[in-house]
Amino acid sequence: MAPERITQRDLQMIAAEWGIHFPDGVHVMAEDERLAWRKDYRLAMDAQPALVSTSNAGIPSFLTMVVDPAIIKILLSPNKAAKILGESKKGTWLDQTAMFPLIERTGEVSSYGDFNTNGRAGLNMAFPQRQSYLYQIIKEYGELEMERAGLARVSWAAELDEAAVIVLQKFQNLTYFFGVQNLQNYGLLNDPSLSAALTPITKAAGGARWINTSNQIVATANEIFTDIQSLVIQLVQQTAGLVEEDDALTLAMSPTSQVALTATNQFNVNVNDLIKKNFPNMKIETAVQYGALTASNPQGNPAGNLVQLIAERVEGQETGYCSFNEKLRSHPIIRDLSSFKQKVTQGTWGAIIRQPMAISSMVGV
Repeated sequence: MAPERITQRDLQMIAAEWGIHFPDGVHVMAEDERLAWRKDYRLAMDAQPALVSTSNAGIPSFLTMVVDPAIIKILLSPNKAAKILGESKKGTWLDQTAMFPLIERTGEVSSYGDFNTNGRAGLNMAFPQRQSYLYQIIKEYGELEMERAGLARVSWAAELDEAAVIVLQKFQNLTYFFGVQNLQNYGLLNDPSLSAALTPITKAAGGARWINTSNQIVATANEIFTDIQSLVIQLVQQTAGLVEEDDALTLAMSPTSQVALTATNQFNVNVNDLIKKNFPNMKIETAVQYGALTASNPQGNPAGNLVQLIAERVEGQETGYCSFNEKLRSHPIIRDLSSFKQKVTQGTWGAIIRQPMAISSMVGV
Protein backbone atom coordinates (compact mmCIF):
# COMPACT_ATOMS: atom_id res chain seq x y z
CA MET A 1 0.00 0.00 0.00
CA ALA A 2 1.33 3.44 -0.88
CA PRO A 3 2.25 5.59 2.10
CA GLU A 4 -0.35 8.04 3.25
CA ARG A 5 0.20 11.55 1.91
CA ILE A 6 -0.21 14.51 4.17
CA THR A 7 -0.54 18.17 3.54
CA GLN A 8 1.72 20.94 4.80
CA ARG A 9 -0.87 21.79 7.46
CA ASP A 10 -0.83 18.14 8.62
CA LEU A 11 2.96 18.38 8.91
CA GLN A 12 2.69 21.43 11.13
CA MET A 13 0.14 19.70 13.36
CA ILE A 14 2.31 16.58 13.69
CA ALA A 15 5.30 18.78 14.66
CA ALA A 16 3.14 20.64 17.18
CA GLU A 17 2.22 17.36 18.87
CA TRP A 18 5.90 16.96 19.72
CA GLY A 19 6.29 20.50 21.00
CA ILE A 20 7.87 21.87 17.85
CA HIS A 21 6.52 25.24 16.76
CA PHE A 22 8.67 26.48 13.93
CA PRO A 23 6.40 27.30 11.03
CA ASP A 24 9.05 29.26 9.13
CA GLY A 25 11.23 26.19 9.10
CA VAL A 26 8.37 24.15 7.68
CA HIS A 27 7.56 26.64 4.97
CA VAL A 28 10.86 26.05 3.27
CA MET A 29 9.29 22.96 1.66
CA ALA A 30 7.83 23.55 -1.75
CA GLU A 31 4.06 23.45 -1.82
CA ASP A 32 3.91 20.81 -4.54
CA GLU A 33 6.17 18.46 -2.62
CA ARG A 34 4.39 15.98 -0.38
CA LEU A 35 5.89 13.71 2.14
CA ALA A 36 4.63 10.26 2.92
CA TRP A 37 4.01 9.85 6.58
CA ARG A 38 2.56 7.14 8.70
CA LYS A 39 0.90 8.03 11.94
CA ASP A 40 3.53 6.12 13.83
CA TYR A 41 6.34 8.11 12.16
CA ARG A 42 8.38 10.27 14.49
CA LEU A 43 10.35 13.48 13.73
CA ALA A 44 14.07 13.01 14.47
CA MET A 45 15.02 16.36 16.12
CA ASP A 46 17.98 16.80 18.55
CA ALA A 47 16.55 19.32 20.95
CA GLN A 48 18.95 20.98 23.46
CA PRO A 49 17.22 22.81 26.32
CA ALA A 50 20.29 25.01 27.23
CA LEU A 51 23.35 26.55 25.48
CA VAL A 52 26.71 24.83 25.81
CA SER A 53 28.64 27.96 24.79
CA THR A 54 28.57 31.38 26.45
CA SER A 55 25.58 33.48 25.51
CA ASN A 56 26.65 36.18 23.08
CA ALA A 57 24.77 38.49 20.78
CA GLY A 58 27.69 40.14 19.00
CA ILE A 59 31.22 39.90 17.62
CA PRO A 60 34.51 40.58 19.44
CA SER A 61 34.75 44.28 20.21
CA PHE A 62 38.25 44.66 18.73
CA LEU A 63 36.74 44.01 15.28
CA THR A 64 34.89 47.32 15.58
CA MET A 65 37.91 49.24 16.94
CA VAL A 66 40.11 51.58 14.90
CA VAL A 67 43.66 52.69 15.83
CA ASP A 68 44.53 56.19 14.66
CA PRO A 69 47.85 55.99 12.78
CA ALA A 70 48.77 59.54 13.89
CA ILE A 71 50.74 59.16 17.14
CA ILE A 72 50.28 61.86 19.78
CA LYS A 73 53.63 62.80 21.31
CA ILE A 74 53.99 64.49 24.70
CA LEU A 75 55.55 67.93 24.24
CA LEU A 76 58.38 69.43 26.29
CA SER A 77 59.43 73.03 26.83
CA PRO A 78 61.68 74.35 24.05
CA ASN A 79 65.46 74.57 24.36
CA LYS A 80 66.26 78.27 24.17
CA ALA A 81 69.78 78.80 25.58
CA ALA A 82 71.51 78.45 22.22
CA LYS A 83 69.00 80.84 20.63
CA ILE A 84 69.57 83.46 23.32
CA LEU A 85 73.39 83.34 23.43
CA GLY A 86 74.39 81.46 20.30
CA GLU A 87 76.24 78.15 20.12
CA SER A 88 79.72 77.08 19.09
CA LYS A 89 81.80 73.87 19.02
CA LYS A 90 85.14 73.94 20.84
CA GLY A 91 87.58 71.04 20.67
CA THR A 92 86.63 67.39 20.54
CA TRP A 93 85.40 64.78 22.99
CA LEU A 94 89.04 64.04 23.78
CA ASP A 95 89.53 67.47 25.36
CA GLN A 96 88.88 67.93 29.06
CA THR A 97 89.94 71.55 29.53
CA ALA A 98 89.53 74.61 27.35
CA MET A 99 91.79 77.62 27.81
CA PHE A 100 90.78 81.11 26.69
CA PRO A 101 93.69 83.56 26.36
CA LEU A 102 92.90 87.02 27.69
CA ILE A 103 94.99 90.11 27.13
CA GLU A 104 94.60 93.38 28.99
CA ARG A 105 96.46 96.39 27.63
CA THR A 106 98.25 98.46 30.25
CA GLY A 107 100.62 101.40 30.33
CA GLU A 108 101.42 104.82 31.70
CA VAL A 109 102.51 108.09 30.20
CA SER A 110 105.15 110.55 31.40
CA SER A 111 106.07 114.14 30.74
CA TYR A 112 108.18 114.60 27.67
CA GLY A 113 111.85 115.41 27.91
CA ASP A 114 114.59 114.92 25.37
CA PHE A 115 116.43 112.67 27.75
CA ASN A 116 113.49 111.28 29.78
CA THR A 117 112.94 107.50 29.65
CA ASN A 118 109.72 107.28 31.65
CA GLY A 119 106.36 105.90 30.41
CA ARG A 120 105.74 102.46 29.05
CA ALA A 121 103.13 100.27 27.35
CA GLY A 122 102.47 96.77 28.60
CA LEU A 123 100.21 93.75 28.45
CA ASN A 124 98.70 91.56 31.13
CA MET A 125 97.88 88.01 30.10
CA ALA A 126 95.49 85.57 31.75
CA PHE A 127 94.24 82.14 30.77
CA PRO A 128 90.80 81.40 32.27
CA GLN A 129 89.74 77.79 31.85
CA ARG A 130 86.61 75.71 31.54
CA GLN A 131 86.17 71.98 32.00
CA SER A 132 84.07 69.78 29.75
CA TYR A 133 81.52 67.22 30.87
CA LEU A 134 80.79 64.11 28.83
CA TYR A 135 77.48 62.34 29.31
CA GLN A 136 75.74 59.41 27.66
CA ILE A 137 72.49 57.57 27.15
CA ILE A 138 71.87 53.97 26.08
CA LYS A 139 69.11 52.71 23.81
CA GLU A 140 67.98 49.12 24.26
CA TYR A 141 65.31 47.25 22.32
CA GLY A 142 64.38 43.60 21.76
CA GLU A 143 63.09 41.80 18.70
CA LEU A 144 59.78 40.78 20.30
CA GLU A 145 59.37 44.29 21.71
CA MET A 146 59.75 45.84 18.27
CA GLU A 147 57.43 43.31 16.62
CA ARG A 148 54.67 43.93 19.17
CA ALA A 149 55.04 47.70 18.84
CA GLY A 150 54.78 47.22 15.09
CA LEU A 151 51.29 45.77 15.55
CA ALA A 152 50.27 49.23 16.80
CA ARG A 153 52.06 50.85 13.86
CA VAL A 154 54.77 52.24 16.15
CA SER A 155 58.34 52.30 14.89
CA TRP A 156 59.90 51.39 18.24
CA ALA A 157 63.58 51.74 17.29
CA ALA A 158 63.01 55.08 15.57
CA GLU A 159 61.04 56.43 18.53
CA LEU A 160 63.84 55.37 20.89
CA ASP A 161 66.31 57.25 18.69
CA GLU A 162 64.20 60.38 19.01
CA ALA A 163 63.82 59.91 22.77
CA ALA A 164 67.61 59.66 23.17
CA VAL A 165 68.17 62.84 21.19
CA ILE A 166 65.54 64.76 23.16
CA VAL A 167 66.93 63.71 26.56
CA LEU A 168 70.50 64.59 25.54
CA GLN A 169 69.45 67.98 24.19
CA LYS A 170 67.37 68.78 27.28
CA PHE A 171 70.39 68.13 29.49
CA GLN A 172 72.62 70.15 27.15
CA ASN A 173 70.21 73.07 27.40
CA LEU A 174 70.28 72.86 31.21
CA THR A 175 74.08 72.99 31.27
CA TYR A 176 73.96 76.09 29.10
CA PHE A 177 71.85 77.78 31.77
CA PHE A 178 73.28 76.29 34.99
CA GLY A 179 76.57 74.56 34.15
CA VAL A 180 77.74 71.35 35.84
CA GLN A 181 78.33 71.16 39.58
CA ASN A 182 81.87 70.51 40.90
CA LEU A 183 83.45 71.49 37.58
CA GLN A 184 84.68 74.76 36.09
CA ASN A 185 81.59 74.60 33.97
CA TYR A 186 79.08 77.43 34.39
CA GLY A 187 75.87 78.56 32.80
CA LEU A 188 74.35 81.79 31.58
CA LEU A 189 72.47 82.24 34.85
CA ASN A 190 75.14 81.33 37.40
CA ASP A 191 78.53 82.27 35.99
CA PRO A 192 80.49 83.65 38.98
CA SER A 193 81.83 86.54 36.93
CA LEU A 194 78.36 88.05 36.37
CA SER A 195 77.50 91.22 38.25
CA ALA A 196 74.96 91.21 41.09
CA ALA A 197 71.32 91.28 40.03
CA LEU A 198 69.22 94.42 40.42
CA THR A 199 65.93 94.59 42.32
CA PRO A 200 62.76 95.64 40.45
CA ILE A 201 61.17 98.92 41.49
CA THR A 202 57.95 97.24 42.64
CA LYS A 203 59.77 94.83 44.93
CA ALA A 204 62.09 97.53 46.24
CA ALA A 205 59.00 99.47 47.30
CA GLY A 206 57.63 96.44 49.14
CA GLY A 207 55.24 95.50 46.36
CA ALA A 208 54.69 92.34 44.37
CA ARG A 209 56.51 91.24 41.26
CA TRP A 210 55.25 92.05 37.75
CA ILE A 211 52.74 89.18 37.84
CA ASN A 212 51.32 87.85 41.12
CA THR A 213 50.51 84.27 42.07
CA SER A 214 46.96 84.73 40.75
CA ASN A 215 48.40 85.35 37.26
CA GLN A 216 47.46 89.02 37.28
CA ILE A 217 49.70 91.84 36.06
CA VAL A 218 50.05 93.98 39.17
CA ALA A 219 52.91 96.26 38.08
CA THR A 220 52.05 99.25 35.92
CA ALA A 221 53.41 99.67 32.42
CA ASN A 222 55.57 102.56 33.60
CA GLU A 223 57.02 100.48 36.45
CA ILE A 224 57.88 97.60 34.13
CA PHE A 225 59.48 99.91 31.58
CA THR A 226 61.44 101.63 34.35
CA ASP A 227 62.88 98.25 35.34
CA ILE A 228 63.99 97.66 31.75
CA GLN A 229 65.55 101.11 31.66
CA SER A 230 67.46 100.22 34.84
CA LEU A 231 68.92 97.18 33.11
CA VAL A 232 70.06 99.31 30.17
CA ILE A 233 71.61 101.89 32.50
CA GLN A 234 73.43 99.15 34.41
CA LEU A 235 74.78 97.78 31.14
CA VAL A 236 76.01 101.19 30.01
CA GLN A 237 77.73 101.78 33.35
CA GLN A 238 79.37 98.34 33.48
CA THR A 239 80.84 98.76 29.99
CA ALA A 240 81.92 102.36 30.59
CA GLY A 241 79.84 103.53 27.67
CA LEU A 242 80.97 100.83 25.22
CA VAL A 243 77.32 99.72 25.01
CA GLU A 244 74.74 102.29 23.91
CA GLU A 245 70.96 102.19 23.84
CA ASP A 246 70.80 101.62 20.06
CA ASP A 247 73.15 98.62 20.10
CA ALA A 248 71.93 95.08 19.43
CA LEU A 249 70.51 93.91 22.77
CA THR A 250 68.71 90.74 23.86
CA LEU A 251 66.17 90.96 26.67
CA ALA A 252 65.76 87.43 28.05
CA MET A 253 62.96 86.48 30.44
CA SER A 254 60.40 83.78 31.21
CA PRO A 255 57.38 83.35 28.92
CA THR A 256 55.15 84.48 31.80
CA SER A 257 57.13 87.66 32.38
CA GLN A 258 56.88 88.48 28.67
CA VAL A 259 53.10 88.70 29.02
CA ALA A 260 53.63 91.55 31.48
CA LEU A 261 55.02 93.61 28.59
CA THR A 262 51.44 93.95 27.34
CA ALA A 263 50.60 96.19 30.32
CA THR A 264 49.24 99.52 29.06
CA ASN A 265 49.68 102.97 30.58
CA GLN A 266 47.19 105.85 30.78
CA PHE A 267 48.08 106.90 27.23
CA ASN A 268 47.10 103.48 25.83
CA VAL A 269 50.75 102.63 25.13
CA ASN A 270 52.02 99.25 26.32
CA VAL A 271 55.53 98.23 27.34
CA ASN A 272 56.27 96.57 24.00
CA ASP A 273 55.57 99.86 22.23
CA LEU A 274 57.87 101.74 24.61
CA ILE A 275 60.67 99.24 24.01
CA LYS A 276 60.36 99.48 20.22
CA LYS A 277 60.42 103.25 20.32
CA ASN A 278 63.26 103.73 22.79
CA PHE A 279 65.43 100.68 22.10
CA PRO A 280 64.89 99.86 18.40
CA ASN A 281 67.53 97.10 18.28
CA MET A 282 66.38 95.25 21.38
CA LYS A 283 64.89 91.80 20.79
CA ILE A 284 63.02 89.69 23.34
CA GLU A 285 63.71 86.00 23.94
CA THR A 286 62.04 83.69 26.43
CA ALA A 287 62.98 80.51 28.30
CA VAL A 288 61.28 78.71 31.17
CA GLN A 289 64.58 78.70 33.10
CA TYR A 290 64.11 82.42 33.75
CA GLY A 291 60.92 81.66 35.65
CA ALA A 292 60.78 80.94 39.36
CA LEU A 293 61.53 77.41 40.53
CA THR A 294 58.18 75.73 41.22
CA ALA A 295 56.69 72.25 41.16
CA SER A 296 55.32 72.97 37.68
CA ASN A 297 58.65 74.44 36.54
CA PRO A 298 61.42 72.24 37.94
CA GLN A 299 63.96 73.87 35.62
CA GLY A 300 63.28 77.35 37.00
CA ASN A 301 65.50 79.77 38.85
CA PRO A 302 65.65 79.28 42.67
CA ALA A 303 65.91 83.04 43.25
CA GLY A 304 62.64 83.84 41.46
CA ASN A 305 61.71 85.29 38.09
CA LEU A 306 64.83 86.63 36.39
CA VAL A 307 65.41 89.06 33.52
CA GLN A 308 68.74 89.44 31.72
CA LEU A 309 69.83 92.10 29.28
CA ILE A 310 72.65 90.94 27.01
CA ALA A 311 74.67 93.03 24.58
CA GLU A 312 75.36 90.70 21.67
CA ARG A 313 78.75 92.26 20.90
CA VAL A 314 81.03 94.84 22.46
CA GLU A 315 83.66 96.46 20.23
CA GLY A 316 83.19 93.62 17.74
CA GLN A 317 83.79 90.88 20.33
CA GLU A 318 81.13 88.31 21.18
CA THR A 319 79.74 88.62 24.68
CA GLY A 320 79.51 84.85 24.99
CA TYR A 321 78.18 81.65 23.52
CA CYS A 322 76.99 78.22 24.52
CA SER A 323 79.61 75.61 23.74
CA PHE A 324 79.91 71.85 23.23
CA ASN A 325 82.79 69.56 22.33
CA GLU A 326 80.73 66.62 21.07
CA LYS A 327 77.15 66.31 19.92
CA LEU A 328 75.33 63.04 19.18
CA ARG A 329 78.29 60.70 18.85
CA SER A 330 76.66 57.36 18.04
CA HIS A 331 78.67 54.33 19.12
CA PRO A 332 78.34 50.90 17.43
CA ILE A 333 75.10 48.95 17.73
CA ILE A 334 75.75 45.88 19.87
CA ARG A 335 73.71 42.78 19.02
CA ASP A 336 72.78 40.31 21.77
CA LEU A 337 70.94 37.00 21.38
CA SER A 338 67.59 38.64 20.61
CA SER A 339 68.11 42.32 21.44
CA PHE A 340 70.17 45.35 20.53
CA LYS A 341 71.79 48.24 22.41
CA GLN A 342 73.61 51.41 21.44
CA LYS A 343 75.30 54.22 23.35
CA VAL A 344 75.07 57.89 22.33
CA THR A 345 77.43 60.51 23.82
CA GLN A 346 77.52 64.30 24.08
CA GLY A 347 79.81 66.81 25.74
CA THR A 348 79.34 70.36 27.04
CA TRP A 349 81.45 73.30 28.16
CA GLY A 350 78.40 75.14 29.50
CA ALA A 351 78.08 78.83 28.62
CA ILE A 352 81.33 80.62 27.86
CA ILE A 353 80.85 84.22 29.04
CA ARG A 354 83.69 86.11 27.39
CA GLN A 355 82.59 89.59 28.49
CA PRO A 356 80.52 89.37 31.67
CA MET A 357 80.25 93.16 31.94
CA ALA A 358 78.01 93.04 28.85
CA ILE A 359 75.24 91.27 30.82
CA SER A 360 72.97 92.89 33.43
CA SER A 361 70.37 91.05 35.48
CA MET A 362 67.28 91.70 37.59
CA VAL A 363 65.71 89.11 39.89
CA GLY A 364 62.27 89.05 41.49
CA VAL A 365 60.21 90.57 38.67
